[in-house]
Amino acid sequence: MNAGDTAWVLVSAALVMLMTPGLAFFYGGMVRAKSVLNMLMMSFIALAVVTVLWVLYGYSLTFGDDVGGGLLGGFDFTGLKGVVSTLVGTAPADANAPWVDGHQIPHLVFVVFQLMFAIITAALISGAIADRARFWAWTLFVAVWVTIVYFPVAHWVFNFNGFTGVDFVGGWIATKLGALDFAGGTAVHINAGAAGLALAIVLGKRKGWPREPMRPHNLPFVLLGAGLLWFGWYGFNAGSALGAGDLAGVAFITTTAATAAAVLGWLLVEQFRDGKPTTLGAASGAVAGLVAITPACGFVSPIGALAIGLVAGVLCALAVSLKYRFGFDDSLDVVGVHLVGGLVGTLLIGLFATTGVNPAGKDGLFYGGGLDLLGKQAIAAVAVLGYSFVLTLAIGFLIQKTIGFRVSTEAERAGIDEAEHAESGYEFSSLRGGGSSLGRTADALAGKVGSSTVPTSAGKEGAGR
Repeated sequence: MNAGDTAWVLVSAALVMLMTPGLAFFYGGMVRAKSVLNMLMMSFIALAVVTVLWVLYGYSLTFGDDVGGGLLGGFDFTGLKGVVSTLVGTAPADANAPWVDGHQIPHLVFVVFQLMFAIITAALISGAIADRARFWAWTLFVAVWVTIVYFPVAHWVFNFNGFTGVDFVGGWIATKLGALDFAGGTAVHINAGAAGLALAIVLGKRKGWPREPMRPHNLPFVLLGAGLLWFGWYGFNAGSALGAGDLAGVAFITTTAATAAAVLGWLLVEQFRDGKPTTLGAASGAVAGLVAITPACGFVSPIGALAIGLVAGVLCALAVSLKYRFGFDDSLDVVGVHLVGGLVGTLLIGLFATTGVNPAGKDGLFYGGGLDLLGKQAIAAVAVLGYSFVLTLAIGFLIQKTIGFRVSTEAERAGIDEAEHAESGYEFSSLRGGGSSLGRTADALAGKVGSSTVPTSAGKEGAGR
């Protein structure tokens, strides 16, 4: 066991875990004030649900020995049996694997690192259906979706031959097709983006969209969330080297370069199209760059990363308007940022990948590799997109027709926070009610002010405010 690699992957797992609360703030700031708690909870509940399922059977279905021709893992690790006190290597038997250091880390460390990927992938989808989904229906969806969609897709992409067991066979994209995905562009972002599009179709448009303005209620929240995502993404990408070596350093700098370039690309589009660069645009551009570089971060040079980030920033800024043209209400631009950004990063590997950066990778078109890698990247992207979209559509319609997925019109207009959680994110009136001593004290003070200090009408107006 390599202690340095183990420490780095544990820290990376914690960084990726932080991304889910960061995503909650990023999404929470973009919705209206009456929906902020529900939006936060949709991310937070993914931490609970996916963790339980991952321990019970999710890790096994993802990284167990293949039982379906590269489509699904087996039940070797149900309940995480056989995982404690064993090691996994960062140099699997398959030559297509992206790790080259040859060190080993505890199996459980790899388990918890990959768990954080599963959590945030499910949480990402929630932005497409903001303002209109019932909380328990969403919770059920998360449980079913990760089981039927995420675990199989992650097996296809992340499970390499011999990685978690000497004779274990991995997934078809990783070991048969040979497409490259260093940290999850297909399994996480294309997967979540396609699912978000499907759910937006199932649940339909928000009441009043697009006629009524539905502006972000708290842009500082959005920037805070984007900052936490950027910070945590170093664990997401550089941590996927599974070691504290050169490859982690490559992923770290390419992640930084692409994200910075994407911010500039998005803001330039806003300047030329709208006349003003916006804080929301800067935050969205950063996330677009992070998404696009994720599959490529361990295979491209810093110059390649700049190109990928710039292209992603420009294309994602243009893509967010597609929902108005095609009439699907993707509330927080999951499709425009994650699906489009994931496609950009996955496909551009076929152009910018170089074995000069990672000998375990392949050369793309610009480095003498021809079109072979680009074709493999396209097959992987289309396969994941199609599988996720069709299965999510089926799951969403089933939940809608049984227990109901969407809140009532009254609840949506009045505020989903009150309807689903009996809470509100902000209290603009005087402290009162609830039966607590603080509430009773506030009531008494309000009554005193209303009756003896100011005229009655003014007192009522103050209490009402």
